[in-house]
Amino acid sequence: PAFVRRLAASTARHRRIMQSSLRTLAAGRRVGRALASAPLAGAVIAPVVARRGPSALIALRACSSQSAASAHPQVIEVEPPADAAASDEKPEETEEDRALRPREIVAYLDRYIVGQDDAKRAVAVALRNRWRRQRVDSPLREEIMPKNILMIGPTGVGKTEVARRLAKLANAPFIKVEATKFTEVGFVGKDVDQIMRDLVEAGMAMAKVKAVEKIKDKVAAKVEERVLDCLVGATNIQHNREAFRKLLRMGHLDDRLIEVEVPERKPSGQGDPANGNGFPMNEIILRFDKMMHGRQKMEKREMSLKEAVPILTELESEKLISEDDIKRQALWSVEQEGIVFIDEIDKICSRGDYRGSADASSEGVQRDLLPLLEGSTVTTKHGNVNTDHILFIASGAFHFCKPSDLLAELQGRLPIRVELKPLTEKDMYTILTEPEPNLIKQQCALMFTEGVQLEFTDEAKWRMAKLATQINRDVENIGARRLHTIIERLMEDLSFSATDRAGDKVVIDADMVQERVGELAKKSDLSRFIL
Repeated sequence: PAFVRRLAASTARHRRIMQSSLRTLAAGRRVGRALASAPLAGAVIAPVVARRGPSALIALRACSSQSAASAHPQVIEVEPPADAAASDEKPEETEEDRALRPREIVAYLDRYIVGQDDAKRAVAVALRNRWRRQRVDSPLREEIMPKNILMIGPTGVGKTEVARRLAKLANAPFIKVEATKFTEVGFVGKDVDQIMRDLVEAGMAMAKVKAVEKIKDKVAAKVEERVLDCLVGATNIQHNREAFRKLLRMGHLDDRLIEVEVPERKPSGQGDPANGNGFPMNEIILRFDKMMHGRQKMEKREMSLKEAVPILTELESEKLISEDDIKRQALWSVEQEGIVFIDEIDKICSRGDYRGSADASSEGVQRDLLPLLEGSTVTTKHGNVNTDHILFIASGAFHFCKPSDLLAELQGRLPIRVELKPLTEKDMYTILTEPEPNLIKQQCALMFTEGVQLEFTDEAKWRMAKLATQINRDVENIGARRLHTIIERLMEDLSFSATDRAGDKVVIDADMVQERVGELAKKSDLSRFIL
């Protein structure tokens, strides 16, 4: 019958499958016995970790049950090919890394600051050491502390200018503070911990800018779609939408009024005047409102398209950026790369004869600065900040006191001392001519806006430099700031009448400089010589 034939065929098929399986099993056992007797017995797969580049390995494991228990792990390493070895070379430095070389830092500062080579070299080495420390292995990296710098020199020689230019050059959280704005703990005013809070805010702003830069293309696309929704509606046909998109990109719709949803405006509150460290009241209200409702309230507002794009860009960026990641990145950059420039540190220094005064901005502030410079943990609203690896650069003129009048502990925390030299007549001339935004070029540009062509002869520039040096020596040494006084006195009449002299060409020579500015040199302070 048909049933019997189907049963016989199925039995024969199962018999062939069984025989094939037995042959495969026998072959596997023969391979296992062969591997068990070879030197490779018991080799296990294990990665060979190289510091750079790919690495190759061959790892086999005996599948014989008889030899598995007695086998010892064995790793066989094979040399990588030539092209892989070539990839083990040190990667090339990026453009940002090359810009932080000491020679390039000094060259950048030379474009704006005349002389003071020692200060420039010290700052350049300190910045490069930050980069070097990040490339040291971890156990030793934590032990490398920054060498804080104390710059000493008369006023007007470039101490503060170094800080201004350094802030633009350093791609790291940077803050410049005046030592006189802080008071001792227990007095009304800001304490020194506010330095770290301000530095964290600078780090948060920098981290947010970097995060927004990474997603700017995606944000721009989303903003464009939202603007088009406001212009033509979300359900309009594609042809009209693309036509408006073209007009939008060409800038023809910048003045069109649209209605967008923006965060609801809160009335601005006032901070507590008795607490210099308190948060503004409107910030506390916004935090509480966000905590209670989960999201910020929105309102519809009509505005021009040109005004709406920055607001929509910020709103879309906040949706794509993780606030926790921003805080984590900001705190790391502040702790590892932060730089604090403390100006006018000599103003919180008392002479040795007047130690222990009741001034709230004197030695008490020095004592409060000690833990910051040595290394401590400061609490901020974004998290705790450790100051162990933050670089501190302090500067002061020290006219009425000496660096040795600082607390001994504070002197020890500023191990590198750089003395800035007074400016000579040649330095004054260089300040007038060589820096990119020099004073002569500024005055010519200001007069050009009125249609007046202004020109200074070379003899006039030398006479201005000579008068500045002479007045600084005889009256009061205020450094390069004396040039501002001379130029303003020289340009006083022309600045007043420039609106009536459009199209004129004015040439200033040495005689004109002597005539208008020479009287300043005669007004020496004779009271200094009266007993």
